[in-house]
Amino acid sequence: MTKHITGSQEEWVAARLALLEAEKELTHRSDELARLRRALPWVRVDKDYRFETGQGPATLADLFGGRSQLLVYHFMFGPDFKAGCPSCSAVADGFDGSVPHLAGHDVMFWAVSTAPLPKLQVYQRRMGWSFPWASAQSGELNRDFIASISQPQQEQKAGEVSEEQSRIAATTGTDWDTFTREIPGMSAFALDDGVVYHTYSATARGLDVLWGMYQWLDRAPLGRNEHNYWIRRHDEYA
Repeated sequence: MTKHITGSQEEWVAARLALLEAEKELTHRSDELARLRRALPWVRVDKDYRFETGQGPATLADLFGGRSQLLVYHFMFGPDFKAGCPSCSAVADGFDGSVPHLAGHDVMFWAVSTAPLPKLQVYQRRMGWSFPWASAQSGELNRDFIASISQPQQEQKAGEVSEEQSRIAATTGTDWDTFTREIPGMSAFALDDGVVYHTYSATARGLDVLWGMYQWLDRAPLGRNEHNYWIRRHDEYA
């Protein structure tokens, strides 16, 4: 016998209609937030960021690939990692399907990590991904857009590490301190008259809406059901 509240179809319809009003309110608020994001002031990017890609060295302007907009996902894969962050790997499973649609809307997409390019390429082959992925080994892009922190910064934040946190870090072949020097995030840029501008960035829970699986789980009967860190790379589930 289920412990969850039960009811008649009529009771469900009444409750669903009440929830619908809240969902509509959230949708309208989300539309307004999207407008506010677009209204943020653009900041000119003058620093000469450099990347290694499968096509050779590239600048930030090169990553636009002839388009006027660029979205970057700051993928947690540091120089000392042996595998990408499992959470970033989960969200990255949805990138390949989005890339052609973004391109059709004048938007270029890149994942960027601080690990060397050969490491990224090996992992990308393992995961079966084809989206563009660049190495920014200098780390300046990630540090400037709050997707990496230095070892001294990390040490200032350091606290007691739980067994579960150690297990999470171990899946990338690192310890918790090394793991948390990388931060998941995304940044948006515009290219206008040959000048690159930074337009938006988000980290942590600000990325939730980009996780397709979370949007599905939020509509499943038990929701995210996150009693423990359950996320695995797609080739690691039983």
